Amino acid sequence: MLINHDTRRTLDSVVDLLNTDLDGLPALRGFAGRHEINGIGALGEQDLAAVRSIRDRLTQVFDAQDAATAAGLLNALVAEAGTTPRLTDHDGHPWHVHYFAPGASLAEHLAADGGMALSFLLVEGELERLRRCAAPGCGRAFVDLSRNRSRRYCDGRTCGNRLHVAAYRARRREAGD
Repeated sequence: MLINHDTRRTLDSVVDLLNTDLDGLPALRGFAGRHEINGIGALGEQDLAAVRSIRDRLTQVFDAQDAATAAGLLNALVAEAGTTPRLTDHDGHPWHVHYFAPGASLAEHLAADGGMALSFLLVEGELERLRRCAAPGCGRAFVDLSRNRSRRYCDGRTCGNRLHVAAYRARRREAGD
């Protein structure tokens, strides 16, 4: 499956949003900064509430049991965001498409671009790539972009490695080493 750079970045921001504890405006500003989301103006409490709402709706898409449910959720999300596709080459980035209107709020930006990126996965029949970490007690969201769709953990260096080390130690104990 081919995913262009811009869609990949947007999927990364959706995953980060789902996994970020938006416990206040500093966390929201940090999120926007990490993902170089600009043109959104000063962020206030209303933005925090709106982004939390978008996060909840994107979580529903991630956890949808079938494509029809996900499509309904995405259609509503993208329609309410008032998508306005336009080509742009801002900040030294090559030409790409933004789906949010100029002057959109952070929540509208996330709903439009994030909704469209997830829609591209649905259209390609790739919703099963939206996953939750298999490590006990984790459950963080991730998008499995591996060739063979075999990724099971949100981060192989933490959750995956921790489980592999535990399994290795258990095997050693069983073998009497």
